[in-house]
Amino acid sequence: MAEFKLDGRMKVKSLKDNFNKCFGATLRVYTTPACKQFADDNATLASIRAEGAKGGELTVGGNLRVGNFEDKIKDMYGIGVQVANKDNSKLADNSITLVAAGK
Repeated sequence: MAEFKLDGRMKVKSLKDNFNKCFGATLRVYTTPACKQFADDNATLASIRAEGAKGGELTVGGNLRVGNFEDKIKDMYGIGVQVANKDNSKLADNSITLVAAGK
């Protein structure tokens, strides 16, 4: 099963690339949970983490549901992420798994 680890030292570009490589889906990363402004690809997760967010390390598996993954990132880092389909043309349904989102 596909899985990867992420932590505060990881750059946004690396997170998006690893996510795509593992699950085949596209990951959109924002600077706030409201998903208004895209995060800079060269920023680390720690540098865009919201004040008061705990950060840390997270292992993400392919059987995790899209909505749960988005919530975990919001809770840990205080930032928003959205999972989109393979060609980044529409957002994935929150009830499907990360692997299913890339198909």
